[in-house]
Parts: sequence; C-alpha cells; structure tokens
Amino acid sequence: MANPQSIIHNPQTVAILGRGAWGTSLANLAAVNGHRVRVWSRQGPETLKEVLQDAQIILSAISMKGVRDVATQVQSFSLSPETIFVTATKGLEPETTCTPSQIWQIAFPNHGVVVLSGPNLSQEIQQSLPAATVVASSITTAAEVVQLVFSSTRFRVYTNPDPVGVELGGTLKNVIAIAAGVCDGLHLGTNAKAALVTRGLTEIIRIGSFWGAKTETFYGLSGLGDLLATCNSPLSRNYQVGYQLAAGKTLLEILANLQGTAEGVNTCQVLVQRARLQNIPVPITEQVYRLLQGELTPQQALDELMLRDIKPEYNY
Repeated sequence: MANPQSIIHNPQTVAILGRGAWGTSLANLAAVNGHRVRVWSRQGPETLKEVLQDAQIILSAISMKGVRDVATQVQSFSLSPETIFVTATKGLEPETTCTPSQIWQIAFPNHGVVVLSGPNLSQEIQQSLPAATVVASSITTAAEVVQLVFSSTRFRVYTNPDPVGVELGGTLKNVIAIAAGVCDGLHLGTNAKAALVTRGLTEIIRIGSFWGAKTETFYGLSGLGDLLATCNSPLSRNYQVGYQLAAGKTLLEILANLQGTAEGVNTCQVLVQRARLQNIPVPITEQVYRLLQGELTPQQALDELMLRDIKPEYNY
C-alpha cells in the first residue's frame, strides 16, 4: 500500500455534504493533505450539482433525518462509476431502521460505500489534537483510498472489513452515552459509571450480533473506543442530554439549546422498536427510552436497572 503522504501527488476531488462541525473537520483534514475539497450545505452558496461535479469521493456528514432526501437528490446527477461514497453519519432511519450506509448503498448499488466512524469529538480534531478512526467497507480498495485521503500525523485511519459493525458501534454507543451523562449528572461515582459502560458494551455487542456484525469489531475504535470517548466527555452532545436530564431539565428544553444534533435520542426510539420486534434484551436502552419519553425520572431508571434479576455475567 502506498504511503499516506504519497496521495498528495495524486489529489482527489472530495465533496463533503454537510457543513456542521464534523463535516467541516473532515473537510479540513482532506484539504491539509492537498486534496481538492468542496463543501455543500442547504444554506451554502453552491448548488449540490456544482459541489458534486467530477467528485471522486462523496462524503456525507449530514444528520440522519436528511440522509435519504440528499441521497435521492444525488441520484439525479451523473457520476463516475468509480466515485466512492463515504458516510460519517451515526443514526438509524425511523421508518425503515436502515443505517446511513444501507441508504447510500441502495441508492448506488454499483458504487463502493465506506463507513467512517471512531472516537472523534470534532472540537478536539479542530484543535489538531491526535485522534484515530476507522474506515470500513466490503470493498477493500475503496476503504484504502479513503484511508489515504484522510490519514495524517494527527489523524490515524485504520481500515476494517466489517462496515455493519463499525457503523453500529458508532450509532448504538450514543444511547449508552445518554445513560452515562445521567450517571454523572446524578453523581453516582466511578464504580457505577464503569459498570454502566461495560454492560452497555455488552448490550451493543448483543444487538450487533443479531444484525450480522462481527463481535471483535466492537472491541475496536468504532465500538469501545467511541463508547469511551462519548461516555466521558462533556463535548459529547448525547452525554449532555443525559447530564442535563439528571439536572432536572426537560428533553425539549435541552434539545432547543443544544448546538448540533444528539442522534442518540432518535436512535434510542428506533432501536427499542426493532429490539422488541426481534426479542433482543436491551435493558439500558429500554430505561433510556422511558426516560426520554418522560415515563420515569433518572433516579427511577437507575432503580429499575439495579433491581433486575441477578444473573451470570456471560451466557456460556
């Protein structure tokens, strides 16, 4: 494989869809590496057609609710069959429970689709603090191209052949991050937080296994790594939702003042629906769901988790 720096001698045209904090961070990473970068947003001056012209990589960093609409718009333009799609969105579509990559792959069945996910708090990346991420695809060469575009001495990019696992790790941890925020907001201590995050990872793995992901993927950067970052940082919007709920604020009040989207709120609702249909036990997610619905208080949610029947840690 070529040295990451060698890609500068063959710059790619990269279209970033979404001018939020994450899209902007990724645009800057590619631009610093010498690539031609264009950024589109609904409020921007350039049209989608102009931004996509001759794009070799199209990276979607838009919120979950806008993915299908934008994918449908992109379908109306003529693209090179070599164009690679990258999705950096973390969420589940309410109507279908599809992941972002599934939406893009259905829209563009003959193109490579790559999932980018990891412990990547955008504010830290904007400060050039060191970080690592994962790019995953069923097409190895597509992942390797994306790896070269974004790799730098401050941003280490790994490849992975399990896009389902990488995407679910980044998506499902947002629900656990809400619970972690509640835990800290209630000042429950380090022991409780450690137990919550560990059992949360078990829950993520259980769901992922049902959906065809590889267990080992969840012990990597996009699973455990992202879980640790979002469950321990006030920079995480999902963590902030939980923390402020524990402080007595209403969900509507929190979301109205939140900068950006806390995808875990929507993900939790979609996940509970699907888990119930498939009889997947998700006790932490269930309590977060009931909390978000206003059915119980943070303390009541804690009590219900602690009063569950005792059981072995693992089912051998």
